[in-house]
Amino acid sequence: MKVSGFTFLRNPHKLGYPFIESIRSVLPIVDEFIIALGPCDDQTGEMLKAIGDPKIRIIHTTWNERMRNDLKLKGFAYGQQKSIALFNCTGDWAFYLEADEVIHENDLPKIQAAMQSHLDNPRVEALVFDYLHFYGNKNTYAWSPGWYRTAPRILRNNIPAWAPKGLFFTVLTDHKHGRYPYAARIDAKIYHYGWVRSEEQMNLKLKEVGKFWQDKPQDKQYLEIDQQILRLFSGTHPTVMQNWLPEADGLFRANPSHVLTKREKKHRLMLKLENWFGLELSKTHYRRVR
Repeated sequence: MKVSGFTFLRNPHKLGYPFIESIRSVLPIVDEFIIALGPCDDQTGEMLKAIGDPKIRIIHTTWNERMRNDLKLKGFAYGQQKSIALFNCTGDWAFYLEADEVIHENDLPKIQAAMQSHLDNPRVEALVFDYLHFYGNKNTYAWSPGWYRTAPRILRNNIPAWAPKGLFFTVLTDHKHGRYPYAARIDAKIYHYGWVRSEEQMNLKLKEVGKFWQDKPQDKQYLEIDQQILRLFSGTHPTVMQNWLPEADGLFRANPSHVLTKREKKHRLMLKLENWFGLELSKTHYRRVR
């Protein structure tokens, strides 16, 4: 069994991504790691070279700065870069990690076992992870139908698949149509740290990528969130993240005067329905194989 890891990057150091930690977390179980590296004006290139692992293969890319964001399919420039990296993977499986996503070392054996177990079952086109979305500090994660709780991150690499945006994959059924991959859920987590970086870095990131997603970049203030969706994390973080994560005490506290948005009110109602009826109402970008 051969496993490819892959991602795409553009100025991740300047924008506060733990991209080195992300790559290092998965290197032990991949045979190659493909990086579609866009134009950078920070130290990303030097930092990647400093890893010094021959498994890493860098493909220098150009981004389409004119990509429209007023169409239904926003974020397509992200999908282009993700697909470039995917199309250069040569393994039986292609393991995608975004630059703020990290694998816990305790889950590596389980991930390897799941890939080996499903290798000869063509019905399983992807493997799905549970998600921990850390928010505000390392002790807090967001739990709400508005925050996707699962996502496919390992894709079978001998099927016609591509990425229309950053989050999910599309499997082509013919030259005109596609669908989400058929996937099996595995007992492993993605540790997502995108909302732990400083507000300054977050808002710089939103400014840099806003042209690919919306007309006007929006600032984010971490305090402005529904406190009810924030939960205390009681586990351990991946070892590679120990030096990256800022020290923090207790649960992150939102602004007590925060006014709920329409979206947050909707998610509160959905959370109640989940609790009452045992439902799962967060979005899923896959079809479950049972």
